[in-house]
Amino acid sequence: MAGMGRFSGLRVGLLGGSFNPAHDGHRHISLVALRRLQLDQIWWLVSPQNPLKSAADMADLPTRLSAARRIARHPRIRVSDLETRLGTQYTCDTLAALRTRAPDTRFVWLMGADNLAQMPAWRHWRQIMALMPIAVLDRPGYGLRALHGKVATGYANARIPPVRANILADLPPPAWCFLSCRLHPASATAIRAGEESATLSLR
Repeated sequence: MAGMGRFSGLRVGLLGGSFNPAHDGHRHISLVALRRLQLDQIWWLVSPQNPLKSAADMADLPTRLSAARRIARHPRIRVSDLETRLGTQYTCDTLAALRTRAPDTRFVWLMGADNLAQMPAWRHWRQIMALMPIAVLDRPGYGLRALHGKVATGYANARIPPVRANILADLPPPAWCFLSCRLHPASATAIRAGEESATLSLR
């Protein structure tokens, strides 16, 4: 992609997902990551369609992008349709494409503890571990499960302590860090359930 050279040397966190819808929990973990990982920017990669989720209750991409921009409201958080422009569907392909197009940008993949627990279901998940450092941010009810799961135990030797999180972007993969932080209760599932409940109550 043209113009990726302007990010050369920057420390950039990548937060991917459906953002269906984006909520304050996404913003909360982004602000934590900016500070703890000493990142220059965070990119929200709004997926056109998560291959592990049903399209039935998925809002269209322009709606999700617009909502994400309203929630982000921070000069160092960029909301992007990068996966659409790259033509990628799976995280492994998106990260590989970014490493090729921006080899001098120091990327860190950001994920919630819920996704670390589910990561063995992802396409080529070991390739993801090998592509770039990963920061895992705690989520309500998922921390212990994630830390005792297949990925965390299999890559225990690649884990760095939270006090060294500020150097994660400089490390060669595989490298990862688990960040405990004040937990935010918001989740897209709960928000959608609340909207459905409100709709039913009006009928």
